[in-house]
Amino acid sequence: MRIRPYRPGRPLEEVKREFGLKKVIKLASNENPLGPSAKAIQAIRDCVSQIYFYPDGSGRELKEALAQKLSLDSQNIILGNGSDEIVSMIAQVFLRRGDNAIMATPSFLMYEIDANLSQARIMSVPLKDFKIDLERMIRAVTPKTRVVFIANPNNPTGTIVKGEEVDRFVSRLPENVLVVFDEAYYEYVEAEDFPQTLDLARNHPNIIVLRTFSKIYGLAGLRIGYGVAGKEIIDILNRVRSPFNVNFLAQVAAIASLTDQEQVRRSRQLIREEKKFLYSHLRKLELFFVPTEANFILIEVGKKTKEVEYRLLEKGIIVRGMRAYDLPQFIRVSIGTREQNKEFIGELQAILSS
Repeated sequence: MRIRPYRPGRPLEEVKREFGLKKVIKLASNENPLGPSAKAIQAIRDCVSQIYFYPDGSGRELKEALAQKLSLDSQNIILGNGSDEIVSMIAQVFLRRGDNAIMATPSFLMYEIDANLSQARIMSVPLKDFKIDLERMIRAVTPKTRVVFIANPNNPTGTIVKGEEVDRFVSRLPENVLVVFDEAYYEYVEAEDFPQTLDLARNHPNIIVLRTFSKIYGLAGLRIGYGVAGKEIIDILNRVRSPFNVNFLAQVAAIASLTDQEQVRRSRQLIREEKKFLYSHLRKLELFFVPTEANFILIEVGKKTKEVEYRLLEKGIIVRGMRAYDLPQFIRVSIGTREQNKEFIGELQAILSS
């Protein structure tokens, strides 16, 4: 079985060791530059002495907190060790040898990896103007199609599919095909026509919506995400879920994070302002970029992409080359603080002009 491994952004300490650096700016993995809520940190401090207990395998308190925030029944929620664990569960349950799954390309690489592990075939539908082409996706559906993965906003482009497009797509899709809306960057979206997928999940038994605490909530290191779907889908997924898949401190921090919407507001505001700053400077450098609804920007730097990526590393700035996504002339850059973004733009300008 030939499975292409997923390679995440390089860790800070690895780059420090390799290049002999004391300071490194990581703009590769779309983490929140403000970090987690102070309430989450305090909750961890308050509970850390209890880590000798196993966590609540059902995650009852967190699911109830999410249910209240999202106006759902807690039985419509499943927790994962990051939302990507739920992607793995979906592939394990719904895909078999001979089935196929549909995804956009380029998009989040784990869809293909998990489908391949289930010995299913991935049907890749190219983006249209850097956006997911739902019309072409619906035409790709066959009697063997079991799952459709839709990252919205899409990673690595940051583009979205709109509500009316999604409604039309869902209405035309066979009911025996599961639609996975992966909304890891949902909280950063400002477009008013973003689809109301939770409403769709309430009314359609073949829809699951995935979200995460890794991005705007700043808990990437704790690995915690969740899925929302009809009770039948949740019940099926729970049958393959490991009994203690979400650790105690992750649950505690997630619950506390949900009470701190001011931190969410600050995080959104930072990304909004810094996005404008980066757009302005990228235009001055005459670089093509894809306008984004997420906290990262896809930037075309040309044939020198590997050199740009390496020379930025030498200066202590980690960005993500897009060769694995079949975008060899692009880099993806997480939006950081003003200081981080200034350093990135300054070093990028120096590299491109040398």
